[in-house]
Amino acid sequence: MVVFANIAPSEEGRVPSLAGKVAIVTGAGRGIGREHALALSLAGARVLVNDLGASLAGEGADPTPAQQVVAEIEAAGGEAVANGENVADFAGARRLIDQAVETFGRLDILVNNAGILRDRMLVSMEEGDWDAVIEVHLKGHFAPTHHAATYWRARSKAGEDLRARVINTSSTSGVFGNVGQANYGAAKAGIAGFTLIAAQELARYGVTVNCLAPTARTRMTESAYGQLAVPEGFDPIDPAHNSPIVVALCADEAQHITGQVFFVYGGAVNALHGWDSGELFVSETGWKPDALLAELLKRFPDGIAPSGMSESMRRSGGHSVRTL
Repeated sequence: MVVFANIAPSEEGRVPSLAGKVAIVTGAGRGIGREHALALSLAGARVLVNDLGASLAGEGADPTPAQQVVAEIEAAGGEAVANGENVADFAGARRLIDQAVETFGRLDILVNNAGILRDRMLVSMEEGDWDAVIEVHLKGHFAPTHHAATYWRARSKAGEDLRARVINTSSTSGVFGNVGQANYGAAKAGIAGFTLIAAQELARYGVTVNCLAPTARTRMTESAYGQLAVPEGFDPIDPAHNSPIVVALCADEAQHITGQVFFVYGGAVNALHGWDSGELFVSETGWKPDALLAELLKRFPDGIAPSGMSESMRRSGGHSVRTL
């Protein structure tokens, strides 16, 4: 476990330069995605702001949120365009990538952030609740990444030396687990696994793939936990705290950091180690069920179970928003 907390800015400046780079941020009309788009623009990138403008449950469409973020970026002197594609639509995801290349001449950064929420206890969850959340989160990461990777592979094979980036968005529910979010947590855990595999496959083309497990006050968290108060002074769940790691990972100097999942809470950034080696049970002749059961009971006399999201977040340097 590596934890970075309250890191002072470098002598070179607070923001690595992303001048000349082109970034796509999906789900960028509100919350964490909006902060990513603004931060990437501030660092010098030109940004395609994608947002379907759907409800929290994934229904309907509205171009206004993406257009408003574009207006913010332009008012600050940056360059941006809006896009309203559904990232879970395979052809739409290709149009998303194509628009960035056709508008700005290239693509360097893909931040997959779009998502929806349909929380239910497992026994109450309907098939549609499961399918919709898995599609938007998991397929909505795969489809844009597939088309971006195809573009980058072609450029690499043409002889270009790439410094391309994919930043995915998991969740504390996905890496720690959370009651009432079997669909959302499964999708987010799948995104973490997708990150590990994509990082290994795309390294040969000069593409790094990393992942965030963010903490923030957003439509999603307030839907789950109610309105969250804004404290005086430092606000650890301001969604803007999740964007510095995105900008840092997109810098050319971060070319050899890939396949990582970063938990973020306020000023704490934790490089998580998931599914690492743990308690090992070895028999030189192979296990019989009764002998293995006896060993399990010997090693775990009080039983063993998941710690739960609140305790896992505490150990990682943060707190669950339900405790705020």
